[in-house]
Amino acid sequence: MNILSVFINNIHKLPSKSYQKFLAITELKKFHKNDILTKTGDIPTHLYILKRGIVRSYYEDEKGKEYIRSLFVPYCSTGSFGALVSNKSSLLTYQCLTDCELYSINYKKLKKLASADIDIAVMYANALESVFLLFEKKIYNLSVLDATERYKAVKKEIPNIENIIPQYHIASYLNISAVQLSRIRKKLNSK
Repeated sequence: MNILSVFINNIHKLPSKSYQKFLAITELKKFHKNDILTKTGDIPTHLYILKRGIVRSYYEDEKGKEYIRSLFVPYCSTGSFGALVSNKSSLLTYQCLTDCELYSINYKKLKKLASADIDIAVMYANALESVFLLFEKKIYNLSVLDATERYKAVKKEIPNIENIIPQYHIASYLNISAVQLSRIRKKLNSK
């Protein structure tokens, strides 16, 4: 679990004893493309750290149209954090867009550990701050950047995204139509 150790230590360097406690509530799991981690309406019990693959979170309107809120790439945490924290139903569905490997962490056990171990509590607080900053960046990008700038930003984050997930998912994530995305790509490729 070396990748996990690096990920955790980037959030907060855990002493060996605390890290071993954390490992005891963590399990590496494999998921297939299109597997659901959490479905809208479910009350989740686990959060995840993505080792390999891409996960999306999305909501679906009453007509069945899907809107991607976030894309998660390796070494990100994912899961329905709001539902975990509030112990309520998830407003979003979390789905693997590719085959994935994720570290699965029982949220209640993590909270219990955090209340008993100051280093795990600091790690947890730092992780929540990181999630907050990511969502703040996403809101900024949607509010301030135009569609071309948002596309460039996602390409910088996931350089080969077109080879990994369908164009309609990329367009949904950017909050534009697939036709708009085609035009943006064509314009950028002609430069």
